[in-house]
Amino acid sequence: MASDNSSGDAEKAEEVGASIQGAVLEPAIAPAHGISQTCSSHSEETEAAHDDARDLEQLAVVSTGPVYSAFSTAQKRFIVVMVTWAAFISPTSANIYFPALNPLEVDLNVSTTLINLTLTSYMVFQGLAPTVFGDLADMAGRRPAYIIAFTIYLGANIGLALQNSYAALFVLRCMQSTGSSGAIALGFGVVADISTSSERGSYMGMVGAGTMMGPALGPVIGGILAQFLGWRSIFWFLVIIAGCFLVSFALTVPETGRNVVGNGSVPPQGWNMTVLEWLQLHKQETSGNGLSRSHTAEGRRLAQAELARTRKLRWPNPLKTIHIAMEKDMAVVLIYNALIYTAFYDIMASLPKLFQDIYHFNDLQIGLCYLPFGCGCALASFINGKMLDHNFRRVAKQIGFTIDRKHGNDLRHFPIERARLEIIWPLLGFGLACVLCYGWVLEKNANLAVPLVLQFFIGLCVNGAFNILSTLVVDLYPQSPSTATAANNLVRCFMGAAGTGIINIMIDNMGRGWCFTFLALVCIAAMPMLLVELKWGPIWREDRRVRMEKYAEEKKRAEERAASSESGTDGEMTGQSANEAAKEKV
Repeated sequence: MASDNSSGDAEKAEEVGASIQGAVLEPAIAPAHGISQTCSSHSEETEAAHDDARDLEQLAVVSTGPVYSAFSTAQKRFIVVMVTWAAFISPTSANIYFPALNPLEVDLNVSTTLINLTLTSYMVFQGLAPTVFGDLADMAGRRPAYIIAFTIYLGANIGLALQNSYAALFVLRCMQSTGSSGAIALGFGVVADISTSSERGSYMGMVGAGTMMGPALGPVIGGILAQFLGWRSIFWFLVIIAGCFLVSFALTVPETGRNVVGNGSVPPQGWNMTVLEWLQLHKQETSGNGLSRSHTAEGRRLAQAELARTRKLRWPNPLKTIHIAMEKDMAVVLIYNALIYTAFYDIMASLPKLFQDIYHFNDLQIGLCYLPFGCGCALASFINGKMLDHNFRRVAKQIGFTIDRKHGNDLRHFPIERARLEIIWPLLGFGLACVLCYGWVLEKNANLAVPLVLQFFIGLCVNGAFNILSTLVVDLYPQSPSTATAANNLVRCFMGAAGTGIINIMIDNMGRGWCFTFLALVCIAAMPMLLVELKWGPIWREDRRVRMEKYAEEKKRAEERAASSESGTDGEMTGQSANEAAKEKV
C-alpha cells in the first residue's frame, strides 16, 4: 500500500494496470558477461525504479475483470452532489419546523403537548419509513425509490401549507416524514454503488455533510420565514426545494443500483432511464450498420436479462432491516452510534428552551445559534472523509493488502473495522469532554461565546464519530447498503425520539450541568463496545458471510431441483399427449 508521498504514483500504476494485465514490475536484467557495466547514474535510476516498484501498491497481479464502477469521476461527483441535496432536505424538514411550533399552537388552538406530539410522531416515522424504502431501493433500484419518496413528500408539504386543523397537521407530518426520511438511507446506498471501499470515505463525508447541515441550518431558515412570512411559508419553501430536486433528479441522475445496471455499464429498463440516457441509446441504435446495431442490442438485452434473473420484485420487507440490526457485529455499531446521536440531538433539541431561559432570545436569534453546529458538522464530514480514505490506505500498506480502486476489493481478509475505528478515539474523547463542559457552562450562565464555541467542537467531533460509524455500517453490509443504513436510521431515531422526549424533564430534575454530564458519561461508559467490535467484529463478519453463502447455495440447489422436476413433468405431459394423439389417429 502506498504512503501519502507515493499515492499519486499508485494511482498512475492503477491506470496502466489494465494495459499491463497482470504484469510484474521486473528487475533489470544483469548485463551479459563481457559487456561493460552501465554508468552509475543509470544504476541509480534502476534502483529507484525498483523502490517504486515495491511501493506502487505491490502490483504483483493486476485484476483484469470489469471495473467496479463504469461511471466517470465527474459523473460520480454529480451523483453524490444530488444525493447530498436529498440528504439535506430530510433532516431540514424536521428542524425547520421548530420556529413554527408557537404560531401553530396559537392558530390551531391546541396545547403545547399536542404540538410536541407532532415532533415525536415525525421521529417515529423517520425510523420506520427507511425500512421500506431501503429494501425497495436494494431490490428495484435507487431511482424508483427516490421518485416515489419525494412524490409523497411533495404532496405532504402542499397539504401542510394549506391545512387548518390539528388532525390534518398530525397526519400530514407523518406523511412528510415518510417521504423525506428515506433519502439518507438511499444516499448511502448510492455511494456504495459507485465507490470502492478505498474511496468511499470521501463520498460518505459529502452525504454526511448534507445530513448534518439540515439540523443546523433548518432552524435558521425556519426562524426567518416564520418571523417575516408566517408559518405556512416554511412548507412552501420545502415544496420549492423538493420540487427542484425531484425534477432535476428524474431528468439527469442515472440509475446506480447494482442489481439493475451492474457497474453502470448495463442500461436500465426504458421507464427507468434519464432523458440523457434515452437520447444516447437512441443515437447508438440509429448509428452504424444494421449488423452492429443488432449485435449491440442483443448484448444489452442479454445483460439486462441476466441481472433480471438475480432479482425478484416483491413487496418491500421492513423485517429485513430488523434482521440486519440483529447481526452481532452490526448491533454493536448501531447501538453505540445511536447513543452518540442521541447525545448530539438532545443538545440541539434542548437549545431553544435553554437559550430562551438564559439569554432571553426570540425564535430568530435562537435559530441563528444553530450555525456553530452547522459549521462544525460540515467541516467534520469533509475532514473525516479524507481521514477515512487515508487510514484505509495506511492499514492496507501495513498488512500488504493491494488496493484496486478500479475493480474494488474483496474485504473478506481486510480488517475494515480497524481501518474505520482507529481514527474515532480522539474525536470521541474530545467531543464527549465538550458535551460535559457544555452543561456546566450553561449551569453557570456563561457568556454566549463559550457555549457557541463548544457547540462547534461538538458538531466537529461527535458528529465526526457518527459519520465514521455510519460508513462502517455500509462496509459491513455492502450487499444491501440502503437496507443497512435504514437499520442504522431505525435504531438511532427510536433512541433519539426517547431521548428528546425526556431531555427537558432531565434538565429540570438534574440541572443543566449534571444532565449533560450524565449523557457524556453514558457514551464514555459504552465505548468498550467499539473495542468489542475491533476484536470480535471480523470473526462475526466472516461467520455471517459463510452462513449467507451456504444459504445461497442451498437456495440455488432448490431452484435447480424445482426446475428439473418441472422439466420432467413437462416431458411426461408431452409423452402422454403424444400417446393420446396416436390413439386418436388409430
